[in-house]
Amino acid sequence: MNATTASSSTSSGSSGTSTSSGTGSLLILLARCLLGAVFIYMGLHKALHPVEFLKLVRQYEVLHTPVLLNMVASTLPWFEIFCGLLLVLGVGVRGAATILVAMLIPFTIIVFLRALAMREAGGLPFCAIKFDCGCGAGEVLICRKLAENTLLTLLSIGLIFWLKDRLCLRHGVFRTTRGVGTE
Repeated sequence: MNATTASSSTSSGSSGTSTSSGTGSLLILLARCLLGAVFIYMGLHKALHPVEFLKLVRQYEVLHTPVLLNMVASTLPWFEIFCGLLLVLGVGVRGAATILVAMLIPFTIIVFLRALAMREAGGLPFCAIKFDCGCGAGEVLICRKLAENTLLTLLSIGLIFWLKDRLCLRHGVFRTTRGVGTE
């Protein structure tokens, strides 16, 4: 009877650990799928309305060469869709998340600078500025958009550094060996 009690307490202790690990894995899966779905949506919206997206890219006045404008407007949506699909499928999660961070940080800075310029020109309070940033959501309040981009960036960074690869087809591009020293 003591052996049964000991084995049941041991199994309940280990199941508690696997439950918390399972919850963590499910949260990561949820974050991955949410981030992937957002980028699939945003990319599809841009890809299905390329002329409108090109006009929005032009409004930022960052690229002045028509070839570069057309290249960005035609490739960026498909790149976002591709990264979103990789995240949803769990393939190359770290690479896809790294690329999203590399896209989100400069874009957030550009949106912030455009909002500052609009505030200077119009004299509006910063959080009252509203414009179509090109993300696919139409006109948005700038403070909301900056908060959203910050959250997306933090989720992406979390996926880069999260070491668990459960519920992924392939978390990273390269296989790592753990626990074995190299000689």
